[in-house]
Amino acid sequence: MPTQMRRTCLIAVMGCLLAACVPRLPSPAPVQIPAGFPESAYRQAEARGIKVLRVDPDRSLVTIEVRRAGALARLGHDHVVASHNVRGYVSLEEGRADLYLPLDRLVVDEPALRAEAGFDTHPSAEAIEGTRSNMLEKVLESERFPYVLIHAARSAGDPSKLSVAITLHGTTRTFEIPAQIETVAGGIAASGRMTFNQSDFGIAPYSILNGALQVQDRLDLHFRILAGDK
Repeated sequence: MPTQMRRTCLIAVMGCLLAACVPRLPSPAPVQIPAGFPESAYRQAEARGIKVLRVDPDRSLVTIEVRRAGALARLGHDHVVASHNVRGYVSLEEGRADLYLPLDRLVVDEPALRAEAGFDTHPSAEAIEGTRSNMLEKVLESERFPYVLIHAARSAGDPSKLSVAITLHGTTRTFEIPAQIETVAGGIAASGRMTFNQSDFGIAPYSILNGALQVQDRLDLHFRILAGDK
């Protein structure tokens, strides 16, 4: 075998061996249904012939705008936290919906969402990762409270609103939220916005330097949920 060909073969073999030794990043674990989520109620409804729609996580989005506060607020950043993993069921006939989202799948500061929110600062990748870590570990305590649960029903007092019970950080609060519900191909889309305080759920807003740099208690939430029959 010519020398050049032997070298080419050796390089190819070494490349294959090295590729085999490169550790593969583990795929995210499948999202589990949280304890207490009423999935069985929707399965029973289907068994009775009631049409049940399933939330499409790939086409649904929840965003929360988190703003800075304190005497040194100019040194910090506002942030956008997003969930692309909203899951659950909608029963139009029964006028109810139950959703959940896993906190460990939250994404912080996607550029397009920051631009949409009108935020004009540019946090570094390290700052973004630090924000996400602090949020999950110190603020939301996601290992103890890994999910947000949402139950929505038609408002008894105003048909243009939804009565929404949110369970976060082990606490449930109910809000009346204006929402736009429209028919789309194969299902429905619900969109709207609301504001709430972290302290409503027993959460202390993140703060450093004796409060000179902190996160505002108030949060602004936007949602668009698509649900279909598949």
